[in-house]
Amino acid sequence: MRAPISAFLSRSIGFLHRTSPFPAATRHLSAVASPEDRTKKLERIADDLLKLNRIELHDYSILFSHKLGLNRYGSAVSIPVGSSGDGDASTETKTAEKTAFDVKLEKFDSAVKIKVIKEIRALTDLGLKEAKELVEKAPVIIKKGLTKEEANLIMEKLKAIGAISALE
Repeated sequence: MRAPISAFLSRSIGFLHRTSPFPAATRHLSAVASPEDRTKKLERIADDLLKLNRIELHDYSILFSHKLGLNRYGSAVSIPVGSSGDGDASTETKTAEKTAFDVKLEKFDSAVKIKVIKEIRALTDLGLKEAKELVEKAPVIIKKGLTKEEANLIMEKLKAIGAISALE
């Protein structure tokens, strides 16, 4: 049981020696204390940590990393966006392209209402009554979750018969 805990302590103490997120004034104050006092303090802390059970030790490790300014993704120190090409990649993921489109019937001429109803029936597999009710509700979404190519194809068909449609 002591081996994993001592490994944890050595990693934690080694981390503190490599990079210290504390200001220089704080590090200076710890250097003023005598080596014997620091050793006694560290031994007391190590003894207290060895008395913890696994759950308490896990909770302590989480608390310790939060106190050091770390999160589960790495250190709190970040690279400025302008300094590398990685910043461009992060902005691209935020503005990901839309992959699913909806076709909306905006309006149509009353002279072509029957043609629009027939086309809606063919596109949606609705009955005559349902298609007529759908067309009369315009503006209304006809189909949802289409690819851009499928949506453009439907819009072209509706435009060819005289209806005005839009992508959403």
